[in-house]
Amino acid sequence: MKPSILNPSEQSDPDRLADFVIHTQGNCILSLAAELIKGNVSFQQFFLLTYLSSHDHLTMSDIARKLGHTTPAATALVDRLESLGYVDRIHSAGDRRKIMVRITTKGVELVGRMRNEISNKLAVVIAGRAKLDADSVERSAQSSGLRTAV
Repeated sequence: MKPSILNPSEQSDPDRLADFVIHTQGNCILSLAAELIKGNVSFQQFFLLTYLSSHDHLTMSDIARKLGHTTPAATALVDRLESLGYVDRIHSAGDRRKIMVRITTKGVELVGRMRNEISNKLAVVIAGRAKLDADSVERSAQSSGLRTAV
């Protein structure tokens, strides 16, 4: 019998974690999509921005490799983000022919807002899940005649 998402006490920890990930992923992606649409940013562009936010700069080859694209496709993605003000192109200090891409303050702010939005949504889901788990423990204890301090 498949464990029920509605009865966490009957699920294994991996099953409960899988349900948590599926539930939160859906909530987070929906709110992320709504916010990104406002800024005309695709998921792929946003994922590139998050990656750039943890690096000083990347080459087009690095970006293409990370995204699993060709360099021309990565260039088109960067072109769009640059036109929106989320990234800048800079020349490498050691080789002026080499173009580096770095995230701008505007890009960092977008990634930060999205991270905070996701964090807030996760906090609500975790709090709800903890309440559900506490209620489940209390019901189980009461049905077995035990007293709880939950």
